[in-house]
Amino acid sequence: MKQWTPARLDGARPRYLELAEAIKSDIDAGVLEPGDRLPPQRRVAQELGLDFSTVSRGYAEAVRRGYIQSFVGRGTYVRAAEALPGRPDPRRALEEDPMMNMPPEPDDPALLARMQKGLAHVAANLQPLLRYQSVTGSPQDRATAADWMQANGLPCVPERLVITPGAHASIYAILTVLCEPGSTVLCEDVTYPGLRSIAARLGIRLIGLAGDKDGVQPDALEKAITGHWPAALYLNPTLQNPTTRTMPAKRRQEIAAVLQKHDLPLIEDDAYCFVDNGAPQAVSSLIPDLGWHIAGLSKCFGAGLRLAYTTVPQRAVLGQFSQALRSMHVMVSPLNLALLGRWIEDGTAAAIQKFIRKAAAERQALAGEVLKDCFTDSDPLAFNRWLTLPRGTSRAEVMGRMAGRQIGIMPSDAFTVTGLPQEAVRVCLGGPIGLEELRADLIALNDAVNRKDWLG
Repeated sequence: MKQWTPARLDGARPRYLELAEAIKSDIDAGVLEPGDRLPPQRRVAQELGLDFSTVSRGYAEAVRRGYIQSFVGRGTYVRAAEALPGRPDPRRALEEDPMMNMPPEPDDPALLARMQKGLAHVAANLQPLLRYQSVTGSPQDRATAADWMQANGLPCVPERLVITPGAHASIYAILTVLCEPGSTVLCEDVTYPGLRSIAARLGIRLIGLAGDKDGVQPDALEKAITGHWPAALYLNPTLQNPTTRTMPAKRRQEIAAVLQKHDLPLIEDDAYCFVDNGAPQAVSSLIPDLGWHIAGLSKCFGAGLRLAYTTVPQRAVLGQFSQALRSMHVMVSPLNLALLGRWIEDGTAAAIQKFIRKAAAERQALAGEVLKDCFTDSDPLAFNRWLTLPRGTSRAEVMGRMAGRQIGIMPSDAFTVTGLPQEAVRVCLGGPIGLEELRADLIALNDAVNRKDWLG
């Protein structure tokens, strides 16, 4: 193990960033050489007088930038010079938004190497990928998408499949096709914040529907349809954001029957369909003439790809949807499509799926252990927990107590459609945060929720 201590940090920038840059500086200066094992994070924290979580975050930042590699049970090592095709540009190590619900990031060197190899395919086809292409995706990309969906047990009609720049873009375009300003859209009473922001932008009124442990209640849906004459119903029935609940098959059939009876379109936001491919049959597939199905890719491969597979219902005019996409986005990025297509074809995509599922289950188990005295909704494949606060503890107090930590916590206000928000927060477990720092932040959250040491 290398007897190394970084230079004292001057505090001009966040300490964890300074630590990552100190590692890079000592690598460039030859103080740290490829293969050197760095000292444990607790030792560095003690020597520098820093919190353990700050050092953990600094190591994680250095891993993300490609300076070092971390192996569970073996330690952290300076990365070999040939491990990556060129040194990472620290300017690309952008500050993430921990409030977003991100998947765990792959940290296995072999898997990362496979992912990076896909970029060679992109580079070999660079010139044509820089040209304008079809707004719906090329025939090759749509064929690859159809194969991938079918391999994951998802219904797919290739001629009705459109590739879009992410689920958010799909929702926006669908609502412009289905709604006029002043229209009403039904949704769950606690729902995806992106829908709220899109609806506000388009002048659409959202009506939240009461639900139970199985999701939206059919009676509540029936009553809302006859009372408000909505333009559509928006649902997130698998690993619902933020509650993590998955609607069972029977409830899906009941909801589909109500929609069919009233001829009401469905927007099914299936953000986790490539993470949990054991979920019941998509609601939209039960009503193919009414159901829009959005198969998001951000939760499996990362939000930076900005890709989603959207199936347009049989009754809808495909050209209207395509025109809406063209007016807002022109086209999906051919570079991103080429990278994803390569990953699908060479098996990297399946390997990423396997990692994501394993890592999500590991983090959920950790959260269950630390937050065992808290009331949370969760699922082994979800990237978050929905934490209902005990009487006497407010979400504002918890948010203030947890300020400055890397773990992403969002109050219920962001998800509440109508009425007063409940005292609850969404706790995100994914993203670049390492397991050690996640554990430390979860312990702090448990203390904040249960008001431990608040009066000390």
